[in-house]
Order: sequence, then C-alpha cells, then structure tokens
Amino acid sequence: MARATTYSAARIARRIQDLGRQISRDLRGRRLDIVVTMDRSFMFAADLVRAIEVPLALHFVREDVRDVEQGGQARREVSFANRSGRDGAIEGELKGRDVLLVDAILDSGVTQEFLLRRLGEAKPRSLRMAVLLDKVSRRRVPLEPDYFAFRTASNLVWSGYGLAASNGTGRNSKNLVAGSPANRSGKSRRGSRKKR
Repeated sequence: MARATTYSAARIARRIQDLGRQISRDLRGRRLDIVVTMDRSFMFAADLVRAIEVPLALHFVREDVRDVEQGGQARREVSFANRSGRDGAIEGELKGRDVLLVDAILDSGVTQEFLLRRLGEAKPRSLRMAVLLDKVSRRRVPLEPDYFAFRTASNLVWSGYGLAASNGTGRNSKNLVAGSPANRSGKSRRGSRKKR
C-alpha cells in the first residue's frame, strides 16, 4: 500500500504564524488589501489573516473556468468575479494599495498569473502572492509565490485544511493529507502516513 504524506495541524499552524510575521515585517505597519480566491483558500486565508499584524481589508473573488469551443478548437476561459458577481469590480479599490493575493495551491500558475495581471491593472503600490502549497515542477508560466507554507511534489493530490478530496469531502480535516485515495479522509491510520 502506498504511503500517504501528512502535514499536521500543528505544523501548518507554525508555518502560517511564520508567514504572518514575515508579511507583517515586509509591510511595516502599512495597510494591506488581501484578495482571497474562493473556495479552496478559505481556511488558509482565515488563519493567515489572523497571523498578520498590520491593518488589512479583505476582498473575495471566485474563479470561473470554462472549456469552450471556438473555431473548432477547444480552449479554456478563466474569469474572476467578486462576491457581488461583477467581474473586475475589485480592481477599482486597489489603486496605490499594497495587495496580497492568497490562494491555496500554485500549480501551473496560469490562473494566478491571469488574476495578478488583472489586479496589476489597478496600479497597486505593491502586488504579492501567498500560497499554502507550491507545486513547482508543473509550472507553465514564470511565476513564483512571494510567500508559501510548503513546497510539494506536483503529482500529489491534497485534501484537508479546506481542500476537498475528489469526492468533495475532507475539507474539515485539520491535517493536510496527500496520497492514495483510500488515505485521503484525514483520519489517522497507523503506519500509513509519514509525519513531516
């Protein structure tokens, strides 16, 4: 049986506290506008904002990915809308601000690059990105996070700590678990996981 990999709740909490301190030092008391991609980032974002000790405002965007056919060719369209459903409504609020994009996973980087470009059109004072999991080897664009909790293999599929398993469950697990589908429930199985 394949061994699963786990990041424990305690280890996640320590890393997020470290990120919060680093972000707070980098901002030196300035106001921070945080843009959170929903739905998979909600738990990471909630813990991260509590670890940041500068004044901040939160903005929430939802990613909408559609596969469309155009001229006989399949292509993927990505758009982002804020909680009011209006695409691009947040950008007008970010001019001259320090902005931090928060997402759970940076994999290919294509959707994050698109959103960062959109946010950059607002001419913020600074634009950074924080991710929970950085999957470097599958990157398709030259994009690196400014802050990350863990670097991980790109072939691992994670659940827990806000991330859903393939069947939609597991978001409420306090641990992050990657491995075979049988081990993604977040429940402890003696000898089936390697602690990190």
